[in-house]
Amino acid sequence: MLLCKVSAIALNPADWNMFDFSAIEGSVGGNDFAGEVVQVGDGTDTTGRFKIGDRIFGMIFGLNPSDTNWMSYEEASSFGMAIGACRAALYQVLRLPMPDQPTLKPLYVLISGGATATGTVAIQLLKESGLLPIATCSPENSQMLKDLGAIATFDYRSPTCGMEIRNFTNNELTRVFDCVTEAETMRMCYEAIGTRGGSYVALDPVATHVQYTRRDVVADWVMGYSLFGNPVNLQGPCGRPAMAGDRQFAKIWFTIAEDLIREERLKPHPIEIRPGGLTSIADGIEHLRKGQVMARKLVYPLV
Repeated sequence: MLLCKVSAIALNPADWNMFDFSAIEGSVGGNDFAGEVVQVGDGTDTTGRFKIGDRIFGMIFGLNPSDTNWMSYEEASSFGMAIGACRAALYQVLRLPMPDQPTLKPLYVLISGGATATGTVAIQLLKESGLLPIATCSPENSQMLKDLGAIATFDYRSPTCGMEIRNFTNNELTRVFDCVTEAETMRMCYEAIGTRGGSYVALDPVATHVQYTRRDVVADWVMGYSLFGNPVNLQGPCGRPAMAGDRQFAKIWFTIAEDLIREERLKPHPIEIRPGGLTSIADGIEHLRKGQVMARKLVYPLV
């Protein structure tokens, strides 16, 4: 294969015919092109016929149903923070098996706030890791999470939610990832963890008055920005020194996540596309502040 920078395209009767009768969602149309070679694939040419910088013309299979861009820019924009947070919470703090080396001995892992953007990604990653994800959510989001891989869901508004989870897991739950991180969700998670104790990790600083109600549970929280390997110069508990190990782990982790996305084994969170570009973002931030955005991620196209 050759990677080319396309400088010009030409149209053919086949183009309108394919668009009208054979268009496949996610595929890219067009056949004739001319441009410049920017990369020559391994094994493409053993005679030296092609080299970077060559001016070439050629044809491709336009609207090829086997070569589709299955995800839009808007959907892709929803992934970054969630994948970064799951890296730290699931695979560094909780030390769970990675998706590229799934376990043969599955265990339960609770995702509190399963319908959040991070929660839906976490559920899918746990499934790929060979684990048994369970999640809390509102009843209307239950089927969505089960479709993503959750083996069971529980209504977080139920006063017996924690005990219901403990009963379902036969008192064996030892790992919890809290994507909501409120005192009430932490208390519910602590109740769900079995009598052997376990590990609890959250996305924000934890409520200390809940943290020490169980000495057999180790509580921690993640600062996602540490993955860059630089100091996180924020005040209070959010500050972090430079974490070179986090950057090294992130280099490995994002390559694994990229493969999962390419193979369509990791789906994006449901999105809500809003118009207005940059000028409308302040309204979206206010809606987030007021808790008015549920089970979806706000996306603003800029072009």
